[in-house]
Amino acid sequence: MELKIRKIDGIFFLICLFVGFVAEEAFFRDQIGISYFIFIAIFYTAFFWRFRSFSFSHQRLGYLVLISIWLLAAGYYLYDTTLFYMLNILIIPALVIFHLALITSPKKLEWSNLFFIFYTLLRIIDGIRYSAKFTKHIAKFIKGNRNQKKGYDIWKKILIGIAISVPFLFVILNLLISADAQFERLLSGIPNLLSFKADNVFRLIVILTYTFSFFGFMQALLQKNIDIGQRNIHKPIVMDGIITLTVLLLLDLVYVLFVAVQFKYFFSGTLGDGYTFAEYARRGFFELLFVTLINLSITTGVINLTKTIQGFLKKIIRLALSVLVLSSGVLLISAFMRMSMYEDAYGFTFTRVLVHSFMIFLMVIFAYTLVKIWLEKLSLFHFYFIASLIYYAGINIINIDKIVVDKNIARFETTGKIDIDYLNSLSSTGILGLIELYENNPNVQGLEALLKKRKADREYLKSDSWQSHNFARKKAYEKLGEMEL
Repeated sequence: MELKIRKIDGIFFLICLFVGFVAEEAFFRDQIGISYFIFIAIFYTAFFWRFRSFSFSHQRLGYLVLISIWLLAAGYYLYDTTLFYMLNILIIPALVIFHLALITSPKKLEWSNLFFIFYTLLRIIDGIRYSAKFTKHIAKFIKGNRNQKKGYDIWKKILIGIAISVPFLFVILNLLISADAQFERLLSGIPNLLSFKADNVFRLIVILTYTFSFFGFMQALLQKNIDIGQRNIHKPIVMDGIITLTVLLLLDLVYVLFVAVQFKYFFSGTLGDGYTFAEYARRGFFELLFVTLINLSITTGVINLTKTIQGFLKKIIRLALSVLVLSSGVLLISAFMRMSMYEDAYGFTFTRVLVHSFMIFLMVIFAYTLVKIWLEKLSLFHFYFIASLIYYAGINIINIDKIVVDKNIARFETTGKIDIDYLNSLSSTGILGLIELYENNPNVQGLEALLKKRKADREYLKSDSWQSHNFARKKAYEKLGEMEL
């Protein structure tokens, strides 16, 4: 099939070339900072210009995903959290691909169906094919417009002229170099100007890779949507009602006995015999959280695989599932309280606060799952995806490092205990917290010496390029500079 290239396609290719150049500048020049936000702004400007007359679908979810992408990109400028810095390098591109495939897909296509993943992959493959066809078309166009015989004759004469000139140039240049030192310095600098370094080759490859990826994928999305129906190729798996109920009843029995026997132990806040505070809180926490996740997997599996079961057996299974979810809720609350006790005893860290937030997220998931057990019309995947997206974007934007710093300073005001070395190991937010602590409590042991060292080494916080500009690092750099120690 012949590819028809219109004028607008050529213009859009040049726009994608510019976006590819921006991508290389944003991601391969220095540490990522404000550059990610700027790239997202330019990328979506190009996308919406190309699709300005396109009728988008799934717009409500599309707006939610788009807002999440902008928030995650803004996090590279606002905060300095290593974990999210690494994760979002993969998560933001995945969300962008999902978002573009979502809003350009047929309205009848269910995004919550696993088939949508296959659809997205097909669009990516179509983008690669389009780029290959476009490249082939351009090569054919250039070849077709060149008079090969005439071009051969011209290049042949040019090479003969160069060959004749070489002996004369060799003698003349040597004489001129001997006559003028300034001319010698000028000629000696020419090789440096003409040298094409390996990093420039790499840069060109990266720019072209980005260019053809953006151009091919978006051009493929513009093409007529592939007509692929959502057919169930395989017969759906169905669980036997009696077997399922037996498994659920046994699990419920174990959990009900476990909670009943140790209910006071879970929530009394006292230590068990032979346990230290750390052993009690840490060991119990991980065991209970792991069991809770297993229960969530079992619950969602049973809900999805027992849809054909009806009548009294269906009601009993629902009841057993409800007991399982409620028991899991109790275990989750117990794990939450154990982590709180551990934090009160040993302080707050990024990991502990993150796990705390994850447990709150799981509580919301369990609450919705309990409702879903009795209301079949609700969609688990819809809610799980949207809730997960909101949760992840939320923990990126609320700045967990700041929460950790504030909690540890508040704990210091109450107990007089604080781990300044841990705060020092945090991002720029940790440094700002130590400065705040010093301004209010300059007598904290080792704090002044730590800040002196930080001030002496503060140059690494300074952004040497526009790409790595970061609000938190800049603020820490300025605050350290203003301190008189």
